[in-house]
Amino acid sequence: MSAAEAGDEAAALGDLDLEGLRSAWRLRFGEPPPLRSVELLALLLAWRIQAGQQGGLDAGTRAVLKRSGPVKAEGLDIGVGAVLRREWKGRVVEVLVEEDGFRWEGQSYASLSAAATAIAGTRWNGPRFFGLRPAARAS
Repeated sequence: MSAAEAGDEAAALGDLDLEGLRSAWRLRFGEPPPLRSVELLALLLAWRIQAGQQGGLDAGTRAVLKRSGPVKAEGLDIGVGAVLRREWKGRVVEVLVEEDGFRWEGQSYASLSAAATAIAGTRWNGPRFFGLRPAARAS
């Protein structure tokens, strides 16, 4: 497959729904990852197609990524034992920063976003929910 063909094939993924993307993944690579995001799965599949044609990441880039270590949940750098407070729907909620994650109402969460989502009942960016990151500016 030429670079142009790989690019065309990757571009065509934008027309597929989630099941179409999963089917395309199965045809090329086997069982697809358990993603539910159409956009993320399309990007990942496009990268795999193009990397297969062009060789993927070079050795230097792979080495840099290995040295960076595992990704840690944002907010852990505040310090174990810190308590994040916020008023939500008329009540104060508190999340405790622990060694391996965050605790709210006796339940442990791997990320601050998971805790914020549980609190709000809808998907939230945890650092933004607790005011650790500025809100996005309107353009």
